Amino acid sequence: MNAAELSRAYHDGDLSPVEVTQSLLARIEALDSEVNAFCHLAPNVSLHQAEESERRWAEGNPLSPLDGVPVAIKDLLLTDGWPTLRGSRLTDPDGPWNVDAPSVARLREAGAVFIGKTTTPEYGWKGVTDSPLHGVTRNPWNRKKTPGGSSGGSAAALAARFCPLALGSDGGGSIRIPASFCGVFGLKPSFGRVPAYPLSPFGTVAHVGPMSRDVRGSAMLMNIIAKPDARDWYSLPYEPTDYAADLEAPLRGKRIAFSPRLGYAAKVDEDVEALVAAAVKRLEQLGAHVEQVDPPQADAFAIFRTIWWSGAAYMLGALPDEKKALLDPGLLRMAEEGKEIGMREFHDAVLARANYGSAMRVFMQKYDFLVTPALATTAFDIGLAAPMAEDGRAWISWSPFSFPFNLTQQPAASVPCGFGANGLPVGLQIVGRWFADADVLNACAAYERADPHHEATPPGF
Repeated sequence: MNAAELSRAYHDGDLSPVEVTQSLLARIEALDSEVNAFCHLAPNVSLHQAEESERRWAEGNPLSPLDGVPVAIKDLLLTDGWPTLRGSRLTDPDGPWNVDAPSVARLREAGAVFIGKTTTPEYGWKGVTDSPLHGVTRNPWNRKKTPGGSSGGSAAALAARFCPLALGSDGGGSIRIPASFCGVFGLKPSFGRVPAYPLSPFGTVAHVGPMSRDVRGSAMLMNIIAKPDARDWYSLPYEPTDYAADLEAPLRGKRIAFSPRLGYAAKVDEDVEALVAAAVKRLEQLGAHVEQVDPPQADAFAIFRTIWWSGAAYMLGALPDEKKALLDPGLLRMAEEGKEIGMREFHDAVLARANYGSAMRVFMQKYDFLVTPALATTAFDIGLAAPMAEDGRAWISWSPFSFPFNLTQQPAASVPCGFGANGLPVGLQIVGRWFADADVLNACAAYERADPHHEATPPGF
């Protein structure tokens, strides 16, 4: 059952949060050894939250439609009472752990049940999910494949039906990459739409956002987590939008720019290209006006590399050698390379980013949405950072469609659009104008109704 169905069942008295939580915890205990989606479970805490929710529903006083609905929390987001280890052996597990991140705080206020914390690569640095602390997380569609990252634990938990909702974060594609690989939905909201605290050491490319089995679940999450929090001085002015209100809105008349390679992607799997092209045809059949066109200056890798690599250096470059030895070797290499980035090079990148964002904003004046593949490939083998030889571009070579929209800070989502010949999911990316998060959700919902791949279940789950 999705989040909306659970909420309706609680309202009608057909189900209780306690029996739902018990069922999911039993499912996680039975099956998560095959996936490794969770790095922290506290069944007594989850069940206590469910009991409190059951009481509120019985009294007719739920705190929100998500009262009692189980939510998984990515282990980069602080959670009062639970450790946030960030996939790193450098983090002291003893804490103190007495602060909720803004999105977690809003969900606690809304009565959601915290089902557990999900795995992430160390400090969320890469697009697959394995870490020195928690090992390898696997894709429920094929346990030999990666779920993607860095919100890979959240995506795997959703695909395995361990929970209907999850929180993720996205600094270069970390919500959309695993959503595409695992056949679930994920939205990177406009920067500042969902408050964050503490702020990411990787800077203003990092977003917090919702992940779910279907679009409506993420819309319901946005209604909660987009509420204000004074700790984030980057956050946008609060708009009391009901993100779930207009999900039935038609696409007729909307203007869509379709860019199959974003103007620079060297290689895209044939299966991916074919499925995305078919998805764009469906958007046309829904009444949208589609034009195949590339946005300006799409290859912004040098800009992103300077910002991301220097963030790693700032966070980890000054560690003593004995602590560096505990890091993921790839992350350490990135931090060491980042130390070579000078002040002028960094500020050149900041200015180039501003020019890139400006050009994209002018481009988007003509279109309501920009549509691309979510990724250039389906999920590849665990243990790899890339399905091809390492070329110094880390995960960027196979996810060329994701990081540009962290630089521009536009809302962007991955919605399932089919399965490759290997049986693995493929995602369609829908990018919106700045601050038009509700429009992106509406467009994704329209596509989902026309092509409901989110209803498929991984073999064995």
